[in-house]
Amino acid sequence: MPEKSGLFAPVRLGSLDLPNRIIMSPMSRLRATTECVPTPLMVEYYTQRASAGLIITEGTHPSPMGRGYTTCPGLHNEEQVAGWRKVTDAVHAAGGRIFVQLMHAGRVSHSSLLPNHAQPIAPSAVPVVSEEVHVWDGKVPFEIPRPLELDEIPEIVEEYRRAAELSIEAGFDGVELHAATGYLPNQFQVSSSNKRTDAYGGTLENRTRFTLEVVNALCSVRGAERIGVKIAPGFTVNDTFDDDPAETYTYVAKALSPLGLAYLHVGYDRGYARGTAPNFNPIDLLRSVYQGTLIAVGGFDRQRGDEAITSGRADAIVFGRLFISNPDLVDRLRLNAPLSEGDVRTFYGGSEHGYTDYQILSQLHSSEC
Repeated sequence: MPEKSGLFAPVRLGSLDLPNRIIMSPMSRLRATTECVPTPLMVEYYTQRASAGLIITEGTHPSPMGRGYTTCPGLHNEEQVAGWRKVTDAVHAAGGRIFVQLMHAGRVSHSSLLPNHAQPIAPSAVPVVSEEVHVWDGKVPFEIPRPLELDEIPEIVEEYRRAAELSIEAGFDGVELHAATGYLPNQFQVSSSNKRTDAYGGTLENRTRFTLEVVNALCSVRGAERIGVKIAPGFTVNDTFDDDPAETYTYVAKALSPLGLAYLHVGYDRGYARGTAPNFNPIDLLRSVYQGTLIAVGGFDRQRGDEAITSGRADAIVFGRLFISNPDLVDRLRLNAPLSEGDVRTFYGGSEHGYTDYQILSQLHSSEC
């Protein structure tokens, strides 16, 4: 396949020109400080992967109550802004582009991680029961969340808007809203976790209202062309069960379509280790109803990625685990070079081992000489 076709063709996402269509997936790696400040190790990690058409950061909470993990990064105070600024400056100096993914955990959290040991918040008092939450001393069951009062919801939306403002100070090229895999917007979207009877529950219009209000708040700061949204139709990670997922996510995609976003990020991976997959292909379901740029994730390799782009099924392809163990993934895909395997024991938390010490091709070749 010619060099400038498929994965290696340039593409415009909103107001951003990308040199290729290989996107680095947001992946929690838990290397921030206990105060959720990005570290020098994170600077090195993201800079190593700057050849991606676009980097999307790991999930980053927009407020202290949005935290869901131990050493995950945040974006709600000046120290965090300064830490992220070092990341974005280094990525830009290396020729890259980077969006921050804003992820409010909602009920996918624990009081030991929250200010004053507060009860996690959610649309309704429905806990996650199929999994356990990682806290400082190991794994424990999820707690029953506190339902948000109606007048609290605008405050949460404002926290997202403020995080978008801070994303400018931190030097990010744009923002992705995590509205997938059981985090707060997704908790509003699906019928299993949203039992509200007010303007944010019941009908599809009401269950989608929170997501759209957050997206509009982000757009009011950055412009729609600098905003992406991630959804994962039909996947049940963190107990995101829905009575009719195809109908629900088609409605969500149609509601987002007229906004002129940079992209819609659609997850599809039957090999996902948690939860169950839908009995439909979300990419194909939504391609026909979402009129903007669609980026797709789901166990792609070079051949399948090229085929998805040239056939029009997707406009860019998101790679996850392969970027963990192959910081020079773009070069390896271009050369059809062997790919390194990742060490799953080091995926979540730890030191530089399994994080910044994966070798690039030139290092591997020199070590063989």
